[in-house]
Amino acid sequence: MPDKLEVEQCEYLFVHEDVVKRVREELPDEVTLYDLAELFKVFGDSTRIKILYALFEAELCVCDIAQLLGLTQTAVSHQLRVLKNSKLVKYRREGKNLFYSLADSHVRRIIGQGMDHISE
Repeated sequence: MPDKLEVEQCEYLFVHEDVVKRVREELPDEVTLYDLAELFKVFGDSTRIKILYALFEAELCVCDIAQLLGLTQTAVSHQLRVLKNSKLVKYRREGKNLFYSLADSHVRRIIGQGMDHISE
């Protein structure tokens, strides 16, 4: 016989109105929360995480990333477009080549803190 699922509930029904009011006032608006959720969705793909982590280590072109990760250049370009649209990577042109890097220190911190978190 399966165990009953334990449902988390308050021991007795009492809403802490002051806390609820304070937190409600601090919550960002729905559009901002939606945008934040969309940003975190980008991190939900292991291929994109591999690309971000590679760029955490060095500036790379599409060919470098494809070789490093064993992917086609088309697949890498598609994922880089998603990362660029989310403002997580940037590029610079050198002749006919584009070299990609993390967009800013925020992205570097997100990746670094994520690695710290899972390593604990």
